[in-house]
Amino acid sequence: MCELFGVSAASKVKANNLLKEFFSHSVHHPHGWGMAFLYGNAASLEKEPIQAIKSRYLRERLRHKIEVKTMMAHIRLATMGQMDYENCHPFVKKDNSGRRWTLAHNGTMFRCPQLDPYFYKQEGRTDSERVLYYLIDRINEKQDAAGHPLSAGERFDLLDDQICALSEGNKLNFLLYDGEQMYVHTNYANSLNICRIPEGLLFATTPLGREHWEPHPFTQLCAYKKGQRVFEGTVHHHEYRDNEEDQRFLFLDSAAL
Repeated sequence: MCELFGVSAASKVKANNLLKEFFSHSVHHPHGWGMAFLYGNAASLEKEPIQAIKSRYLRERLRHKIEVKTMMAHIRLATMGQMDYENCHPFVKKDNSGRRWTLAHNGTMFRCPQLDPYFYKQEGRTDSERVLYYLIDRINEKQDAAGHPLSAGERFDLLDDQICALSEGNKLNFLLYDGEQMYVHTNYANSLNICRIPEGLLFATTPLGREHWEPHPFTQLCAYKKGQRVFEGTVHHHEYRDNEEDQRFLFLDSAAL
């Protein structure tokens, strides 16, 4: 599996030490790294298709002060797609209203034929990027039908419905930001944690630092804004559990790396 790290805060969080510890986990996640610094509808991406601990750029970047209110980071253990820049998370795409969506995903979509049409539209070859394309198309359809951009609540309700459906039979852990809200979801046990700090909230696959962490709500989409939980979705109970058939699928795909 890959690993995720995220911040949703009302005031700036000093992130250097957290990021240094997070990226040290790339010893076991060698297929690329990425960060997205999120400023309203703007996203600044930094990523490379190499192991994070071997990146001269990242080493130099972390020597300088990093203070953020909203960000996400990812280290990749590839299950689909080769070690190319286009396959490194996070991924960014705009909807028809101009809203910018940023996704980092930790999981695999095993049973999801509705994603297949995006294979020839995406820039890379990951199922994660296809998830983003699919969700934005659903947003666009709803907005076109309504004749106006969706409100925060409408966006959450649509995503809640979609994630309930997509998570069945699939490992779907992600951080997704829409310029206002951070959407967080996990359906794989012990793979996403949340931590309250004075400035706001941290999210991580593996607890970082000495802060108190607890499991993120399970099989339930939640949305956060400035370090506060603003929406809670359906508890769908579509827990993903490892199985022999899916492991064979992963082995065959990873053999192409």
